[in-house]
Amino acid sequence: MAETNGGGSETASIDALLSRRHSCRGFLPEAVPMATIEAILAIAQKTPSWCNAQPWRLVVTTGGATDRFREALAASLATGQVASDIPFPTEYVGAALARRRECGFALYASVGVARGDRAAAERQANENFRLFGAPHVAIICTDATLGPYSLVDCGAYVMSFLLAATSLGVATVPQAALALHSGAIRSHFALDDGLQVVCGIAFGFADAAHPANAFRTSRAPMDEVVTIVG
Repeated sequence: MAETNGGGSETASIDALLSRRHSCRGFLPEAVPMATIEAILAIAQKTPSWCNAQPWRLVVTTGGATDRFREALAASLATGQVASDIPFPTEYVGAALARRRECGFALYASVGVARGDRAAAERQANENFRLFGAPHVAIICTDATLGPYSLVDCGAYVMSFLLAATSLGVATVPQAALALHSGAIRSHFALDDGLQVVCGIAFGFADAAHPANAFRTSRAPMDEVVTIVG
């Protein structure tokens, strides 16, 4: 019989990976070996999907390609125009708003941004478009004709990617912010017009000395998010 009490080695491994994974916001310039990148991708490819459609499509950058992409993002950011293929939340309310604020305040505090310092907060937010200094980024796309459930499948793929990377000592940060420049991304990588940009994942080796990597987000207690009906 399979372990169900949390004592099995596989259960402990999953729990350890989820506990160790965090959104890295300060990377070392050192590149990840290609064999390690390929191992992450091979593991993530095992992600389940509706009708086995496997709707995710990726562009992964290395070397100078990452720097050229950073430059393209900077140019798009300078225009002041944003447009995402997938609608962003129009409003955060209730618990979602509280959790968002808690995360934001903790991040800004870790890097010395005082509350109310909008200029400093904007500079930190714009680190997204520098990929936080990461040597690599994966752009996750999906076929627009497959509808919203392909986004669910892509979300599962992102989680597989993050855990696979963590297991191999590679730090990651999933970035919805990149999707605000979907048009620029599509143009830069010459992507098919039928592909939607879902998000990016910057990855590399964490800079342990970077203050942004010192904080962790909290998790809601089970009774806030789960209702068990017997």
